[in-house]
Amino acid sequence: MKRTLQAVSLALAAVLPALASAQTVTVKGSDTMVILAQRWAENYMKENPSKRVQVTGGGSGVGLASLINGTTEIATASRSIKDAEKVRVRERFNVLPTEIAVARDGLAVYVHESSPIDTLTLEQLRKIFTGDLTNWKDVGGPDAKIVLYSRENSSGTYVFFKDEVLKGDDFAAVAQTLPGTAAVVNAVAKEKLGIGYGGAAYAKGVKEVKLVGKDGQAYLPNAENVASGKYPLARALFMYTRGKPSGAVKEFIDYCLSPAGQSVVTAVGYFPVK
Repeated sequence: MKRTLQAVSLALAAVLPALASAQTVTVKGSDTMVILAQRWAENYMKENPSKRVQVTGGGSGVGLASLINGTTEIATASRSIKDAEKVRVRERFNVLPTEIAVARDGLAVYVHESSPIDTLTLEQLRKIFTGDLTNWKDVGGPDAKIVLYSRENSSGTYVFFKDEVLKGDDFAAVAQTLPGTAAVVNAVAKEKLGIGYGGAAYAKGVKEVKLVGKDGQAYLPNAENVASGKYPLARALFMYTRGKPSGAVKEFIDYCLSPAGQSVVTAVGYFPVK
């Protein structure tokens, strides 16, 4: 028995230092970014077996709230942090949040694959989602009611779309609110009269609509158009930390920004920042 206890003690002595060094970095927030963040974490841990990265979604607002209350080290967000959120971080931790752009995205507008709608202006899109236009015939489609799908208000994508497309106006009351971009895509893929919006990487089994840019030309949310800024709903995807990142947190973010990390961005369907 004594020898057995000694053996266990020796085994624990060998293992504990490795466990102690395996600090877990927590990443929480944007549903738009959750697949990307998970892929980053998987690849990073394969290359660094002693490191641990835990990724969860919930929405940009949830991630930033978790950064404020101290329950995550990195918040992912598909929108910029609000001034009020910066103030709350500073009040609680006496530091300002650091913003790091880690990828770029073209916020896509989805319709059913069979839809005849190829192009919309931002004004048409605004009128559709505020309820001023309710029939597809008003934008060159069939004489049928438009079915709207949107994101929940904790979503950074929701906030970005409201700010950039609706110009602060409210969504139509008939818009069906769904908990994630994948749910929006799934709904539009099944509803021939549906329209929704979300990250370009999720556009599988649906049709992306061209949007008219400032030059009057219509553009898809692809790498070239997002990089050039011609696509009118191009946006950055962010990570936020309390103060400047350091230690294991900085190491993970550095990986995400490295050539290997940015190749993951492309593989997932978003666009590199470099």
